[in-house]
Amino acid sequence: MTKKSAEDARMLRELLETAQDLSAYGVVSKADLAKVRALAQEPPVYTPERVVRVRTRVAKMSQSVFAAYLNVSVSTVQKWESPTAHKAPSGAAAKLLQLVETKGVEALMA
Repeated sequence: MTKKSAEDARMLRELLETAQDLSAYGVVSKADLAKVRALAQEPPVYTPERVVRVRTRVAKMSQSVFAAYLNVSVSTVQKWESPTAHKAPSGAAAKLLQLVETKGVEALMA
């Protein structure tokens, strides 16, 4: 784990702990606490096969349309889907893929 990712993980844990404490005092609602929990979770690892599955079965989009929805280049989507490129989505891109995978592409339109 890199220093930055360890720092990010620590901040997410502290954010979640703070939200839980505020919820216990009635300052944060249960709905807002659920949102914080969802945001604080690390996104899953996206293999090339999983990216293809999300794009073709869940989003039902071409690479170019999918790239536009995720605000990435078509070549980035192609690299994510290529087993030989050894490039996987991370950070915000992985979170967006997780959102599409769990809630559908409509979640990006809200």
